[in-house]
Amino acid sequence: MRPTRAASRGGWALYELYRTTSRVAAPAVLLWRRLQGLEHPTRWPERLGRPSAARPRPGSPLVWFHAVSLGEGMAALPIVRHCVRLRPGLPVLFTTTTLSSSEVIMDLLPDGVIYQFAPLDCPTAIDSFIGYWKPSLVLLLESELWPNLIMSAAAKGIAVALLNARISLKSFNHWSMPLMFPLVSLMLSKLSLVVPLSTIQAVRFQLLHTPPGIIHFAGDLKYAVGDVNTGENQVKEIKDLQRQFSNRPLWMAASIHRGEEEVILRIHEELVNVYPVLLLILVPRHPEDCKNISLALKKQKVNFVLRSTREVVSSITRVYMVDTLGELRMLYRVTPIAVVGGSFLPGLAGHNFSEAAAAGCAVMTGPHVGHFYHMLVEMWQINPLAVKQVSGEFELLQTLKELLGDASTLGARQRAAKDAFSIMSDGVVNRVWDLVCRLGIDSQTNTLSS
Repeated sequence: MRPTRAASRGGWALYELYRTTSRVAAPAVLLWRRLQGLEHPTRWPERLGRPSAARPRPGSPLVWFHAVSLGEGMAALPIVRHCVRLRPGLPVLFTTTTLSSSEVIMDLLPDGVIYQFAPLDCPTAIDSFIGYWKPSLVLLLESELWPNLIMSAAAKGIAVALLNARISLKSFNHWSMPLMFPLVSLMLSKLSLVVPLSTIQAVRFQLLHTPPGIIHFAGDLKYAVGDVNTGENQVKEIKDLQRQFSNRPLWMAASIHRGEEEVILRIHEELVNVYPVLLLILVPRHPEDCKNISLALKKQKVNFVLRSTREVVSSITRVYMVDTLGELRMLYRVTPIAVVGGSFLPGLAGHNFSEAAAAGCAVMTGPHVGHFYHMLVEMWQINPLAVKQVSGEFELLQTLKELLGDASTLGARQRAAKDAFSIMSDGVVNRVWDLVCRLGIDSQTNTLSS
């Protein structure tokens, strides 16, 4: 599906307008973000394409992975580790945009992988960044489609791939508008590989004039996130928490957004009436929300412990609130039941529940799951018990009562979740890497891996 010559001219005209606008707006955008505390206090110049690390092996190939935030960054980690394992010596650069993601991702990257904050999508920052790092291949995650980055890389002959590719319905409708379509179709025509999350996503990309020949399926890298081995320190943390919880009945509410905690705490209050020693592990999506939740718990006279204080859980503790980052995968290994949030209020779009399934939890999610619906359907096709999607608060309460009161039902859902994850995650990383290698990484890196 090729764009017409007129559409192509329109795309270039819009691109020039975007270049000019982004060049003018970038300093103000960065200043605003710094004032809001959204940028690193000392590393913010990296957002202008100014490096804070040396480029290893000048003149050698380099692979650049980019993900916007923590969820996308976690999805990228398995393929990064695969790359490092198969191509030792190949310089690898990893970037994210958000401050919160950097705090977690830097600790999880393999030794030798360089971390930087991603440049803003303005011509000067992008040209400076690419000019310094000189990547041979750019691997973007999910919906990181930035015109200056993609067009500049393509103009320099650098292959750009979009892995776990997705476009939300809102973005698709926006990009399909006459004013946006020529620019978007021009940008997508410069990609070398698109690996969509689902058939629906593939159709959206094609309707936006992505060349059909570059669209290939491989599976969802988020299935591989939960398949990463638990580190020695995390094993110690798991054992310590298990000792503190003393075989009490417990459940976890993970990635809870503002407003959802009210639903979760009402349900927990009801459950405690039936199971007096029940413990809730509450993990807000944004740790800064813990302050308001703490005030609400104090007002209700609910005994709780904050993880950051390292206070020991006692027999009267009712809520264990996690106000730290990067520990969700470890915590899933402590609880038999996981309710994945970001899904109980309109306007939310769910979170990755494959990590909970990988840990062998009985997994539940709410009605608003966004693009994770494809993951839900795939796991249901393997076993309908793999994930329970509830319609709302009442059904969640009833399901939790059933799981807490019936060990055989709980065990069946735990096994179904773990088995479904195992089947879905099998070979995803290898399939994605095989597609990436078709872009020429083998010929570029043979000397480094021999």
